[in-house]
Amino acid sequence: MTDFQKYIQRYLDQIPSGDWLHELKISEDKTIGIFSNLTEEQSKFAYDEGKWTLKGVLLHLADTERVFQYRILAFARGEKANLPGFDENEYADNSHANERSLESLVEEYKLVRASSKILLETMNSSALQNTGIANGHEISVETIGKLIIGHNYHHVNIIEERYLSKLGWM
Repeated sequence: MTDFQKYIQRYLDQIPSGDWLHELKISEDKTIGIFSNLTEEQSKFAYDEGKWTLKGVLLHLADTERVFQYRILAFARGEKANLPGFDENEYADNSHANERSLESLVEEYKLVRASSKILLETMNSSALQNTGIANGHEISVETIGKLIIGHNYHHVNIIEERYLSKLGWM
């Protein structure tokens, strides 16, 4: 297994069931359930120096999902170009998430996820098997769809373990 395969496998292992399309909805509900119960003040919490706030994590989820959506669309439609990677920390540093209301970030996350669901749920099986090159690595449309979910669960787990526990939720 290559380093890239190991890297993505850690996200794919987060998906609790084999019905990954259904997990789009479940992971969305879990994420919205957490963020809908935070106060504005709690959403500005970071569990340690230099770590993202909860608002930053939520916008990171939306930003990453948008990047993955583009890759899904491009590869499903036959794109042959190597699509660039992205620096998640650079995106976070320039997101201004903490200047926005929690309500606006939750709404954005919901809209991005709705877009992912319709994009993935309407693809036929041959489009899901299409592959392309992103950040120098070949990957299938279906795998990118699964990464949306696994990445989301990865961050939900971090939120529960490192953020909510320090906020007295767990």
